[in-house]
Amino acid sequence: MIFSKVLNKYYIKFAPLFIIGIVALLVVDIAQLEVPLIIGDLVDNLELYRAGDITTEQAIDHVHSMVWTMVIISALIVAGRFTWRIGIMGASRRIAFEVRDDMFEHSLRLSNRFYSERKVGGLMALFINDIEALRRAVGPGLLMVVDALFLGVLVFWRMYTIDARMTLILVLPLVLLALSGILIGNRMRRRFRDAQKAFEDLSDVVQESLSGITVIKAFVKERLEIKHFLKANQNTKDKNIKFVRMQMTLQVIVRAIVSLVFVLMIAYGTNLVSATAGSADPFTIGDLVAFLSYFSMLIWPMMAISMIINVYSRGKASIQRIEGILNEPVDIVDENTVTIDEIKGDITFNHLYFSYPDADDEDYVLKDISFEIKAGQTVGILGRTGSGKTSIVDLLLRLYNLDDNQLLIDGVDIMRLPFKQVRENIGYVPQDGFLFSDTIKNNIALGVADEHRHMDHIQEVAELSDVHDNIVQFKEGYNTVIGERGVTLSGGQKQRVSIARALAKNPPILIMDDSVSAVDTSTEEKILKNLKKIREGKTTIMIAHRISTVKNADKIVIIDEGKVLDVGTHEELEQRCEFYRDLVERQQLEDEVEVA
Repeated sequence: MIFSKVLNKYYIKFAPLFIIGIVALLVVDIAQLEVPLIIGDLVDNLELYRAGDITTEQAIDHVHSMVWTMVIISALIVAGRFTWRIGIMGASRRIAFEVRDDMFEHSLRLSNRFYSERKVGGLMALFINDIEALRRAVGPGLLMVVDALFLGVLVFWRMYTIDARMTLILVLPLVLLALSGILIGNRMRRRFRDAQKAFEDLSDVVQESLSGITVIKAFVKERLEIKHFLKANQNTKDKNIKFVRMQMTLQVIVRAIVSLVFVLMIAYGTNLVSATAGSADPFTIGDLVAFLSYFSMLIWPMMAISMIINVYSRGKASIQRIEGILNEPVDIVDENTVTIDEIKGDITFNHLYFSYPDADDEDYVLKDISFEIKAGQTVGILGRTGSGKTSIVDLLLRLYNLDDNQLLIDGVDIMRLPFKQVRENIGYVPQDGFLFSDTIKNNIALGVADEHRHMDHIQEVAELSDVHDNIVQFKEGYNTVIGERGVTLSGGQKQRVSIARALAKNPPILIMDDSVSAVDTSTEEKILKNLKKIREGKTTIMIAHRISTVKNADKIVIIDEGKVLDVGTHEELEQRCEFYRDLVERQQLEDEVEVA
């Protein structure tokens, strides 16, 4: 049984089930102890009948009595086994369920920093393989420990009462087994960790390859990906074979010792029957049968030693990996919060400096950012790739922590606002237009409360994002289930469904992070026109590379290398900002080339 901070609270929570299961297991073990005595007694009874010491009627009555006793014991064993399975195995399943649930809940609370350091395939291995190894340690592992200890001690005592000399011979092989288990157990634990790490790497390769299957096919890199997979698969195979080899070594040692002892017991016991025949306290054939039956029962606790070490080694390695996730600190927390009754959409950047958590302290992504957005304004943020535009979005969504009073919403420091309230009042359209493997309807209604998920509203926002006509062309319409990450939709369709999803919330603040880059200019114009109409009085932030996306905004913020170069309208920036004029001229040339 494994004890840790993660598991201890569940042992307490499910203690009644464990207690019921353990009690039932002990009842089964005690009942089983009577079976060898009954069999030995029947053998001696037949010997007495063969010798003529008892009558046929007495022999038959004795057999009937023993049969009925066996029936009662069998019924008790069946009921007990059913009960301990419900208790111990049921509790282990519940613990596995709750630990997995806790892991998922905790994972959702972790910041982007954590996911930038960990791969999805590795995390999936934790949720599947490691949880299963943990369940086996908590359920079957506990069963084997209790059963092996209790049954082993009781069987050993019964054997000692039958013949002390034969029983003491078993002490040496038991010591050898214990030493073998200790020596091999540590190596098994290390090899299991290696095997789990190899499986994690294999999961990463498969997940990444399947997610990027379109790119792989486009660049004809199937053979290269097969080589990557074969290498990872071979590594997983090798690590698992090393673990299994160690596991089998322990089992072979246990089986060899058990088989050798069994042969010695038969040889020694046969001689003992002959030597004590006719004495005052003979060692009878029935005693030998009972002793060997008890030894057969003792084989299970002896064999369980290797299984316990195996299961414990796996479980210990897995719980350490699981605790690594559950002990990961949550970076984004609410402290000394102030709740605003209604967020209007005033946003102030006040000499904001920001660097990502894994970067050097002075390696700022954003440097001395200062500008204001009034409630109801449409503001464009323009800049080269890597200039820090998306970092601004991350900070507005409170995905990272900031120093005090660097970013304010409605005059309140964003670090004092509950992050749930901040995010609930922001509609966000990401660059990649991420969609879930669900129906189009459910993707659009993702941020809408269940009671407000009306089809008319979903269709309305789809029309505003100019994707309704595309949706109705699908066979299942809005009930069409799209593939993973929306792979069955085109890039433009994914972006427009993402826009519809954000509009469905009708938030006071809407952030569009380069969200119309995959649509043609006429579709872009239509979407922007619709946005201007329905977003009147609400704050809209449009991050873009194309001038056409932001030229009609109330103000445009020019960012380059993490700094604000200028803020103004399209006309003002054309007159005074060389950087902006250069962008305008370049894009005009691009448009002329496309037309030509």
